[in-house]
Amino acid sequence: MFDLIIKGGTLPDGRRTDIGIKGDRIAAIEDLSTAQARETIDASGDLVSPPFVDPHFHMDATLSYGTPRINASGTLLEGIGLWGELKEVMTQDEVKARALEYCDWAASLGLLAIRSHVDTCDDRLLGVEALLDVRETVKDYIDLQLVAFPQDGLYRDPTAHENTIRALDMGVDVVGGIPHFERTMADGARSVTALCELAAERGLMVDLHCDETDDPHSRHIETLAYETQRLGLQGRVAGSHLTSMHSMDNYYVSKLLPLMAEAQVAAIPNPLINITLQGRHDSFPKRRGLTRVKEMQAMGIDVGWGQDCVMDPWYSMGTGDMLDVAFMGLHVAQMTSPEEMRRCFDMVTNVNARILGLQDYGLRVGATASLVVLDAGNPIEALRLRPDRLCVVAKGRVISRQARNDARLSLPGRPDSVRRRHSAHS
Repeated sequence: MFDLIIKGGTLPDGRRTDIGIKGDRIAAIEDLSTAQARETIDASGDLVSPPFVDPHFHMDATLSYGTPRINASGTLLEGIGLWGELKEVMTQDEVKARALEYCDWAASLGLLAIRSHVDTCDDRLLGVEALLDVRETVKDYIDLQLVAFPQDGLYRDPTAHENTIRALDMGVDVVGGIPHFERTMADGARSVTALCELAAERGLMVDLHCDETDDPHSRHIETLAYETQRLGLQGRVAGSHLTSMHSMDNYYVSKLLPLMAEAQVAAIPNPLINITLQGRHDSFPKRRGLTRVKEMQAMGIDVGWGQDCVMDPWYSMGTGDMLDVAFMGLHVAQMTSPEEMRRCFDMVTNVNARILGLQDYGLRVGATASLVVLDAGNPIEALRLRPDRLCVVAKGRVISRQARNDARLSLPGRPDSVRRRHSAHS
């Protein structure tokens, strides 16, 4: 007897099968036509996917757009300044309320694992305390991983180093940083070393905002790869954004990418935000700032798409849907072949789970019973439609349901409804 059977769904690899769930684990992936279950969900013709994973977000700032004002220039630097103003007036209850509302959105979309950076350049550590509380509140359905992030620079801010250590002592999971925002390139490199050493001492992962700039001479990713190898952190380190690589000299990149691959440093571009914030000082040609995704993948580097922002000082839009992120990413990275589009879907599921170090993730027997049923036939159609999530299961429990939302037509000689699904060439 199963607690739940997902009947007849299509897995991302094309297999059509049933999934049997007992408790919080996947117990069977096979024909279960004669099996009994307390509940059966018919997923015939629909895509059944592992849950979506966001490896880069700022939950302490989310849903704060317009408070205390709007980012008039649309630049990264004004956004950082505006965030500083918001920190002065926000309360812990406000941060928690916004974060929990966003987690509701995420749950409805099947986004069940999120890595969020939380600012440690605040002596009150208000955001840290708020998100630690949120992490506890949502733990039964969302795996929330927190990164201690000295937003104003580990050395540039006078108390950031001390506060970052305090945040880790409070239970924050990952060591973060922003080397390109230090006062000098030398201080930036020094901060990478200090943060990696801190992670090595504590047995933690590292995720640095790295080279989020149009300056091709911002090369802290090189230092990050070096320190990863020196300290034996291979497979535990990610460089987020890496937008300077968009503008770097090709010869230098031909040296850099093998260093990253050798160090097993992952990359997390954030296409919605990178193409919005970067290139603001350009006339034409205007750069769009996305890092070298396909080139890194060709070297065997794990590259995962991140959301970064939803309605906050840096970005006025966003829904929390990782398929929106992958959809934009495949356009900007020109990943439009069938194989590349399927890879984009994999980037917001399996690859991101690997970057976060999620141990029991995926559609396999023995894994955590978390999955999403989408109104699409396969991953490429899911990217094209960004469809309704008909059902979301988190750790064995159905947490969200949505009715199929076909449009009703009133056209002579035409069908009375339309769904926009068309998978013939996917």
